[in-house]
Amino acid sequence: MNEEIVVGDGQPGLSQVERVVNTFVAPTSTFKDILRSTSWWLPFLLIVVFATASTYTIDRQVGFTRVAENQIHASPKQEEQMSELTPEARASQMEKRAMGTRYFSYALPIFLLFIFAIYAAIMLGTINFGLGAKMTFGQALAVNIYSSLPYLIISLLTILTVAFGNNAETFNMQNPVGTNLGYFFPDTAPWLKALLAQFDLIKLWSLALTVVGFKIVAKKSIGQTAAVVIGWWLLITLISVAATAAFS
Repeated sequence: MNEEIVVGDGQPGLSQVERVVNTFVAPTSTFKDILRSTSWWLPFLLIVVFATASTYTIDRQVGFTRVAENQIHASPKQEEQMSELTPEARASQMEKRAMGTRYFSYALPIFLLFIFAIYAAIMLGTINFGLGAKMTFGQALAVNIYSSLPYLIISLLTILTVAFGNNAETFNMQNPVGTNLGYFFPDTAPWLKALLAQFDLIKLWSLALTVVGFKIVAKKSIGQTAAVVIGWWLLITLISVAATAAFS
């Protein structure tokens, strides 16, 4: 978790708090400091705290039974399947869905760490073998986690929205706040909503940070790292939209 690397510039390293703050106001300094130390415990701790607080607020103010019902309503195929069940079977299915969504939501930080690790491995292989860099796995993982810090804003906005005025009947846990185009077209086709949701201010901010981070850590040009990062983003977006079209 804490891989020390000597940079050799004679400058004192940043503290964990400084690295977190600078991710928002001076990201270059944070990513340069990853060359000295790949420690990422504080940003991940913040992600865990904010995600858990957001889930708890949704649990208390909306309830996961309502969350599960809203998810069904957002998917024509699933809603059709549920309508064919007997009232008893439908109630049983909804209870299982609500429980599963609740458990998954509280355990989300564990899954996020797993996803961070997989994405770090993908970027490590792509950049090192594709661009001839000598980046380490620890550096790639640290870049991913620090680049995800803007998502704290979505957690915070979700907490505020749910706690002060959210309509539980229209709450969408997959897209809780209006930082993207998909939020403003709730009645459009699911695949189109999934596509529009990718044009998200926070997601694009995080994507830009990822490009900058890998540019610095891999010591490659901005164009090279942007091609890799954006290329993978486009591929993942395509797969996500195709899956939504197939199963919704």
